Amino acid sequence: MHILLTGGTGLIGSHLIPALLVRQHQVSVVTRDVASARERLDSRVNLWSGLQQQTSLNGIDVVINLAGEPIADKRWSETQKQRLCDSRWQITARIAELIKASAAPPQLLISGSATGFYGNTGDLVLTEDDPGHREFTHTLCTRWEELALEAESPHTRVCLLRTGVVLAKSGGALSKMKLPFKLGLGGPLGDGRQYLPWIHIDDMVEAILWLIEHPELSGPVNMVAPYAVRNEQFSAVLGEVMHRPALMRTPAAAIRLIMGESSVLVLGGQHVLPKKLGDSGFLFRFRELEPALADVV
Repeated sequence: MHILLTGGTGLIGSHLIPALLVRQHQVSVVTRDVASARERLDSRVNLWSGLQQQTSLNGIDVVINLAGEPIADKRWSETQKQRLCDSRWQITARIAELIKASAAPPQLLISGSATGFYGNTGDLVLTEDDPGHREFTHTLCTRWEELALEAESPHTRVCLLRTGVVLAKSGGALSKMKLPFKLGLGGPLGDGRQYLPWIHIDDMVEAILWLIEHPELSGPVNMVAPYAVRNEQFSAVLGEVMHRPALMRTPAAAIRLIMGESSVLVLGGQHVLPKKLGDSGFLFRFRELEPALADVV
């Protein structure tokens, strides 16, 4: 198949592309910096400098839309919030527009979202059927998903990746989490009771391939491991696998002072289950946190 990716140089995309190439798929990547992408990606990957010059997506079998400004890199000023939204909404709207303009449209659009769709929901156990709690991350993800679903038709299936924290050897949230532990300053954040939905990068890649291969799956899909953990459990296990103490609890007030409104990303949480993946027969390689962290750390 011919598979088109946005966000191909990001954490998930850079791990997904080799798996697609191994399966003999033709891969094209949309990128704003062709020169940089050429240095980072396999020479077999075709590079598109953008989507504005395209009039359709005829000849593309699957679109995987992973583009978006990192959500936790900066404080959420109103300008930054708009940047976070625009970086996701604009390209998703353009993809849907091109799919609808295609005489032979892609058979599948896999588009990014996040467990932030559910908002800060405490101890509630959540599946894909549950509504979100109204706050910024819910608003961002809801519109992101709505724009992707505009591409849905009898010819095009749409899957929405409600992704948790992706654990990988380098990059992503874990690279930031490890630093205080390396310095002996690691520990729970706030009261530590908030749930942290997570998934190992290998399972993330395999789950995306699973969606491609299983046409019965559509709509939102929770991309998280079966066993969510609380922040205090995550901190304890990370300290154990790094052979560092995990005793330095950071007060919620200090986190709010540093991060502002975006502190909800670490002080809030969601107890999310991968119901659709589980019901479809997908088998996680890393079901529990300790072997997952041991593998990437």
